[in-house]
Amino acid sequence: MASRGICVVIEDDHDIRDLIGLILSAEGFEVHSFETGTEGVMAAERLNPTLVTLDLGLPDMDGREAAKLIAAVSPAPILMITAFAEREDELHGIASGAAAYLIKPFRPRQLREAALDLSPHELAPTPLAPTPLA
Repeated sequence: MASRGICVVIEDDHDIRDLIGLILSAEGFEVHSFETGTEGVMAAERLNPTLVTLDLGLPDMDGREAAKLIAAVSPAPILMITAFAEREDELHGIASGAAAYLIKPFRPRQLREAALDLSPHELAPTPLAPTPLA
């Protein structure tokens, strides 16, 4: 299976964090999971992820604030995964930097499809053609 790169999962609920990791690992992501926004933001800056999943209700900061901080340090698309289900919540999430919004409880297929849409296969580097010597 081709690598889809690194996914940073930021989720304070252990069971949901494990479920997200299991689903995305099966799709070829190298998953790194974090419980707080602070840890997740630092990881997004350090790990150069191809995808970030982000809960809104984190123990140390609002997920929308975390999204803004992540967007400032990483070009990775952010997939918000949250129980906040009102249309206004989704609009605020997108406005804070999320590329997509998934409402809990979600079906594994929904997560899989959203992640694959946001983070296509990594392409192998193209070798450079040799340059003629002058």
